[in-house]
Amino acid sequence: MKKDIILKVDNLRTYFNTDDGVVKAVDGVSFELRKGETLGIVGESGSGKSVSNLSVMNLIPSPPGKIMGGTVIFDGRNVFDLTEEELRNIRGGKIGMIFQDPMTSLNPFLKISTQMVETIVLHKKVSKEDARKRAIEMLEMVGIPKAEKRVDDYPHQFSGGMRQRVMIAMALSCDPEILIADEPTSALDVTIQAQILELIQDLSKKLGTAVIMITHDLGVVAGMCDNVNVMYAGKVVEKGTNDEIFADPKHPYTRGLIKSVPRLDKPKQKKLYSIEGQPPNVIDLPECCPFFPRCEHAMDKCKTSYPPAVKLEGSREVSCWLYEEKTSGK
Repeated sequence: MKKDIILKVDNLRTYFNTDDGVVKAVDGVSFELRKGETLGIVGESGSGKSVSNLSVMNLIPSPPGKIMGGTVIFDGRNVFDLTEEELRNIRGGKIGMIFQDPMTSLNPFLKISTQMVETIVLHKKVSKEDARKRAIEMLEMVGIPKAEKRVDDYPHQFSGGMRQRVMIAMALSCDPEILIADEPTSALDVTIQAQILELIQDLSKKLGTAVIMITHDLGVVAGMCDNVNVMYAGKVVEKGTNDEIFADPKHPYTRGLIKSVPRLDKPKQKKLYSIEGQPPNVIDLPECCPFFPRCEHAMDKCKTSYPPAVKLEGSREVSCWLYEEKTSGK
């Protein structure tokens, strides 16, 4: 691996066995994360964003889930080859995670101090007294007033925004190399959303932490991500830098996502654009382009085989027969 790459995911496949068939939640996902970078993973609900990152931490419940193949290289080692004890040292220590709903992520029966101190003692190997000081310091850093008193409160005594701040403080308390933020603002109002995103951005720069931002909100991606992976039906259909993706989206799905965002710099539309149809059922999905039923440019080839990833100018990569045809023509 290159020196600045701290995480390399290659051909990751995670399936779930159900009574109706095999759900290919993640099917051949590959990406790289560099030190200090913010990587956005975007797509509709059910596209495999969260499952791919739970797989990175080897947190897939088995059964029914199973990681069928691929590698996740972190610190020069494949995560899937590590023992359970080695994985515990990584989870929460070297890789922190902010989950979607802080109320269900925090234990309602334990004080915030108990939950934070336990995490810090486990990973930093310090005394409980020092761990408590670190917990208060982190709560102050994320903007919780009177942190010395609030640290002994229970989760229900905090508002939604404050609970999310507690989750960020807990995730960053052990100085992780990577922070995975899974829809960190989905349950918050717009004003608090902006504050939380700004907080994550500022802390990642201050602490030098790389961030994986999982979201369906393209506004979040545009505002804080360096590189973007667009996912659909368990696969990455397009990847590139933030500027490349938003200035000139290549995949028809990416174009549809961007066109569906309301624009203040363009004339008012009578009807907001939306991608026709629904995301596909990924149970026993055939080997074709899963987007073809919703695509304006669908060809016969799209219905029979999945397009290979084609490298374009810059760091752009897209899986679409439109570009395979153009490359072949050249």
